[in-house]
Amino acid sequence: SRSSSRRMLSFLGRGKAGGSGDPAGVEAMETETSGSSNLAGAQSVAIKLAANLQGHTDRAWCVAWEPHGRFLATCSSDKTARLWAPSAAAGGAWVTVAELEGVHTRTVRHVSWSPCGRMLATCSFDASCAVWRERGGDWECAAVVEGHENEIKACAWSPSGTLLATCGRDKTVWIWEVQPGFDFECVAVLNGHTQDVKCVRWHPTEDVLVSTSYDDTIKVWEEDVNGDDWSCTLTLSEKENGHASTVWSAVFEPHGARRMATCSDDGKIVVWSATAGAPGLALHAECSFLSGHDRPVLSLSWGNRSGLIAAGGGDNSLRVFGSSTPDDDTDDEKKKPGGFREVGAVAKAHKDDVNCVAWHPTTPGVLASCADDGSVKIWNVVSEASTQRKRTEIPFGPGFEGVR
Repeated sequence: SRSSSRRMLSFLGRGKAGGSGDPAGVEAMETETSGSSNLAGAQSVAIKLAANLQGHTDRAWCVAWEPHGRFLATCSSDKTARLWAPSAAAGGAWVTVAELEGVHTRTVRHVSWSPCGRMLATCSFDASCAVWRERGGDWECAAVVEGHENEIKACAWSPSGTLLATCGRDKTVWIWEVQPGFDFECVAVLNGHTQDVKCVRWHPTEDVLVSTSYDDTIKVWEEDVNGDDWSCTLTLSEKENGHASTVWSAVFEPHGARRMATCSDDGKIVVWSATAGAPGLALHAECSFLSGHDRPVLSLSWGNRSGLIAAGGGDNSLRVFGSSTPDDDTDDEKKKPGGFREVGAVAKAHKDDVNCVAWHPTTPGVLASCADDGSVKIWNVVSEASTQRKRTEIPFGPGFEGVR
């Protein structure tokens, strides 16, 4: 259903530069990897801590790489979001290049980059979603959209960058359309979930939205043929071989989006076959397996270059899964049905719940995570069969002025 109850405020905050060094002259980031092909077929990987980023003073909720991998965005219960990058002036150490503050008055729960990488959305328990943009080396709040009754749990940009989805504790999903002058018009308020909506995720190439919820379901939303509204075209529950408890996250397989993975309080990861087209996105359970996490599986990330699925859980652990092959003769409990197996894990990756994991978009084997202990970590994931070591440049776009 549509709603005219929306509010947009402009230019309410500014990002504060932090740290030291000049990311414009960033050094090569040291990674230990044998390349994406070896990682994709690896039967075992080593997960090595590369950096521990300290700066947030409360729970860290989300990590999100800028689409070209130039920055890592994070957010926290300390009411801020941060942008990080490695700095040549700091000896290659990761530094805060901007601290986005002064807008949200409660926990910042989620961050999402626009496809072009020039805008960052942050959503908060204060029921607002802010959109930030970089101008002249500074990050400023260009707009704040409001409409949810209470806490916003997640936000996501559509692949075209013209739509922004938000979801929250009020059981709704809102879709906002970007207008000239950084105005945001609410084009749909989607009702259907019966509990908190935990995650929204756009199909990588289509304006099709997936949401997951505390009501144990996954829903697919698509625009009506006449373009007047959006409707739920598919609901997946335990009856459709889905989950038996809260569904925390959904992520599409890169390069074709032929599959989607979801994770849940039930400790399972479900992989769905995904087919886009008329009459809409079709999802069918391809396989389901216990993740190995002793507590809820809170986050998934599907590697763009490696094909590996990373998972973070409430048991403080980080786990990585790869595809099994017919000639995989590994005889252990790490094999999962449907062609997946655990290839690596860090039992105590953080001191508390691992809330989010994210693979680097262009550099295979680089993984970020964050947790309730407030820490943000960068990991190198390498095939244990590989001894090759190489350096990979993290590029920065023209006009980036670095830290001041």
